[in-house]
Amino acid sequence: MFEHLFQEGQIGQMTVPNRVVFTAMGNAFANTDGTVSEKDLYFYGERAKGGVGLITTECTVVDENTGRGNGQQIAVYDDAFLPGLKALADQVHQYGSKLSVQIYHPGRQGISAVNGGNPMPAPSEIECKAVHQPTHAMTIEEIDGMIEKFIEAASRVKKAGADAVEVHCAHGYLLNEFLSPYTNKRTDQYGGSLENRMRIVEKIINGIREKNGPDYPIIVRLSADEFLEYAGVQEQGITLEESIEMAKRFEEMGIDALNISSGIYETMNTAWEPSSFKQGWKIHLAREIKKAVNIPVIGVSVLRDPEYANDLIKEGLLDFAGSARQHYADPHWSNKAKEGKTEEIRKCISCMRCMETLMAADGGKGTECSINIEAGREKEAQGIQENGEGKTVAVVGSGPAGLEAARMLKKRGFDPVIFEKETQAGGQLQLANKPPEKEKINWLIDYLLSQTQHKGVAIRYGEEGSVENIQRINPHAVFLANGSKPVVPKFLDSRGYDTVITAADVLSGRTVPEKKKVCVVGSGMTGMETAHFLADRGNKVQLFEMADEIGPGLFFQNLIDIMKHVMPLGVELYPRQKLVHVEENKATFENTKDGVCQEFEFDYLVLSMGNRPNEVDLQEYKEAFQTVVSIGDGNKVGKIRDAMEDGYRAAMQLEP
Repeated sequence: MFEHLFQEGQIGQMTVPNRVVFTAMGNAFANTDGTVSEKDLYFYGERAKGGVGLITTECTVVDENTGRGNGQQIAVYDDAFLPGLKALADQVHQYGSKLSVQIYHPGRQGISAVNGGNPMPAPSEIECKAVHQPTHAMTIEEIDGMIEKFIEAASRVKKAGADAVEVHCAHGYLLNEFLSPYTNKRTDQYGGSLENRMRIVEKIINGIREKNGPDYPIIVRLSADEFLEYAGVQEQGITLEESIEMAKRFEEMGIDALNISSGIYETMNTAWEPSSFKQGWKIHLAREIKKAVNIPVIGVSVLRDPEYANDLIKEGLLDFAGSARQHYADPHWSNKAKEGKTEEIRKCISCMRCMETLMAADGGKGTECSINIEAGREKEAQGIQENGEGKTVAVVGSGPAGLEAARMLKKRGFDPVIFEKETQAGGQLQLANKPPEKEKINWLIDYLLSQTQHKGVAIRYGEEGSVENIQRINPHAVFLANGSKPVVPKFLDSRGYDTVITAADVLSGRTVPEKKKVCVVGSGMTGMETAHFLADRGNKVQLFEMADEIGPGLFFQNLIDIMKHVMPLGVELYPRQKLVHVEENKATFENTKDGVCQEFEFDYLVLSMGNRPNEVDLQEYKEAFQTVVSIGDGNKVGKIRDAMEDGYRAAMQLEP
């Protein structure tokens, strides 16, 4: 299958077993002293085991004083880190994969507090509008010192046994800042012309060549377009036209491959894309650069489907298919594709849980994936006990918690039987997939069914998971994944107005207003997406939120993404508004700041005020069955990750 994707590739003197690249992605799995952790070894090893041709580490620290992006990042600024790096190379090599180590400095996008309170070095004293950290314009002496740090880091990469080094000139970090006229306002030899702006990288590349020899592969990662217009910035930044010229010059410098990406922190959604960005949306960047150079080009662009990736290589649009989050979601993407098991691929749904947890203030546990609970827990996953002995386990509900529990129960050797009162599986996922730009949710439903129903797990559609029904199969245990229902204010419970509905009513298709005046109450993700769904159908939508700001609790990348869709549709936003009274076609909201009440007329009032667990007589189940476990929203309402982890953990912990 996919012969172009799985043919050997060449990057300089390095032969890569296939054209699949796991591109660099921060994970915060390293030890706090910068050494490679056991978690790192198992994490990268699993991706190598899964068939990735070239694995790139997270961006590694070259400068002890100002070079950290977070508190748990692999470091390469001292020989003390060599043993861990060697162990990492050995771990990857045992499965036949190649290892590239990415070296970088965060520049003005770094966090001062993580770097001893030091101001962040940059080409010019221009604060990053995304992180707002103190910034210091580097002196010539400091630039010279930084060049040496990159060169020495690359030398250690080779000594550790890695197959290549990747110089990170993308995503708004220090070297990107020198390349870009947006962040480089210098008037000396390192600023102004393209030649001057590229000078620091040229010196680094020349130094690495001298240190590591002519045959050691050097890859440069480049943001071929900073997409400043995405953030409403009028200034000139790196554009594709200038990147093509950069690419030619990089080739002249003697690098072995280009890894093409895009964006900086101020335009973060164009670098690490939320769910609305389509597969292949920026492949034109790699395509145009490949036309201009004769060295291999690695391309990224929300690549999820192996067939699509194979076609890109077949058509000569790129040489290597890169992705980070996809291999985070499914480390065995490559092997599954090669073996023709594409329906078993767990495709990344671009929910941004990984980015949210990477940036989380609590730290310590590293990044998480909503749909792959084992990411970062690979060692633990290797200890799965397959001792279910065919014992029957009843699972009530086929939402993400129920399906994930059934998947793991089946994997452990149990015989799960799912009771689903509806006519289709998915639970809340069958609502989450309805708003515009959310079709990726269907990938998760399809994957979970491929691992349950398609592998012989019985799903009894249209059958309640009552005690009486479950008793007929005499189960070893019962998992209650009975879901949740919308919160409705007490003063509305008994009104029964046909004009007052819930977001679930809208998204399920029970009531879909068109060209009406609609008030949506609640601006969490469901409320925002319901507003988008309604505005897309010609409704005049007003969105109300009790908190001080719209979208409370939403990860900022998701909020930016949804706002870019709802605002052009004319959705009106009303923060600090508490719903206090409702009549058939009129609602009263109280301003939470000054107490002033205001009435709004509507054709429909749509409630999106959160969910609460469905009521179930837990005691009745416990009296009837020896082992009863409540999971998912039926246990505690949360996000997809919470439901999936609940189901996974319960299945892992069940005693045979």
